[in-house]
Amino acid sequence: MSGRILTSDPAEDGAIVTAARRPSVGNSARAYLERVRGGDMGALPAVLGLVVLCTVFAVLKPVFLTPVNFANLFQQGGQVTVIAMGLVFVLLIGEIDLSAGFASGLCAAVLAVTLTGMGLPWYVCVLAAILTGVVIGLVLGVLVAKLGIPSFIVTLAGFLAFQGVLLAILEEGTNISIRDETILAIANKNLPAALGWALWLVGVGGYAAVQITRSVKRSGRGLVADPFSLIAARVGTLAVLTGVAVFVLNLERSRNPAVASLSGVPVVIPIVLALLVVWTFVLGRTRFGRHLYAVGGNAEASRRAGINVDRIKVSAFVICSAIAAVGGIIAASRGASVDPNTGGSQVLLYAVGAAVIGGTSLFGGKGRVLDAVLGGAVIAVIDNGMGLLGFASSEKFMVTGSVLLLAAGVDALARRRAAAAGLR
Repeated sequence: MSGRILTSDPAEDGAIVTAARRPSVGNSARAYLERVRGGDMGALPAVLGLVVLCTVFAVLKPVFLTPVNFANLFQQGGQVTVIAMGLVFVLLIGEIDLSAGFASGLCAAVLAVTLTGMGLPWYVCVLAAILTGVVIGLVLGVLVAKLGIPSFIVTLAGFLAFQGVLLAILEEGTNISIRDETILAIANKNLPAALGWALWLVGVGGYAAVQITRSVKRSGRGLVADPFSLIAARVGTLAVLTGVAVFVLNLERSRNPAVASLSGVPVVIPIVLALLVVWTFVLGRTRFGRHLYAVGGNAEASRRAGINVDRIKVSAFVICSAIAAVGGIIAASRGASVDPNTGGSQVLLYAVGAAVIGGTSLFGGKGRVLDAVLGGAVIAVIDNGMGLLGFASSEKFMVTGSVLLLAAGVDALARRRAAAAGLR
């Protein structure tokens, strides 16, 4: 029984069904609530957590909301967020990559050696670093997919081996300085104010165009589409939030503007946004993306359906390590150097935590690149806010670990609830 009261008039019954399925903000909201009740939480926990954390830190430490600290959040979280984007691809197929942190450090070392030691142009060095990431991912993927070695073991071995290779390249501890202005600008420079607003306009306009085009296509095929009122609400919310962010970032942040001006959107932001757009398109709009979700949901069923599961797994590891290389470049830019700890310490743990906290499932088949961005924001806010409040590193780790455990628990409970709902 559906719980809907039918009338004696079939035409009226058809009108009721049509009205129930007619696109509207109310129906869309009810459908979303049904998905949440069914266990599909999505990014809701991360968004709520981000709002609560920002509110608490803003109340306890008003300096948290200053323009200079707001910009620092993006620059501090750039490396972790980008590496987390790559980890989403591996987590989607139900695997794990414990080597992504030191893989990023190794790629950063390749960048530094080719840039400083060999004197090659910056774009050649960036390409060499990314190609190094591709080779790393290819090796890891082949060992997992073709030889059947568990990804935990393969990437744990990579975690140790890449750390050793990094030490060998840096001659057991040498610090290689980065002096190239283009590389340093990635994590340390800002866009002109006009370019920041242009980026905002293109981003909001592009998002609106995608939403409207999708709705029109679904309507043309006779499918239920999002109402234009809901699309307008989404676009308006995005425009306001990002517009406020651009406005704040364009404010003068220097203590002495006469000596050195400090304003504008950090260069790292459009880099992260470009990666977000490209890989979101790959996951959501390509056959490869659909195959990734299918393999993560059920590898054996995917194989029987004709999907080359081994190729998908190898590709996921290649993408993960290639994106980790970009994270290593950002780290090298921010630190203006590469040392044996680049990509080490808590980088991997924070990156995995960012992906999971954002909503990507550890069990495979569920996740988005946006999850990495949201989770990376949560990690950055925790680290930054607790630092401003004077908490020790031990306390930061305990809180971050607790948040990660909570996110994994929510994911496990959501999957159990979804499975129970499917059996009913």
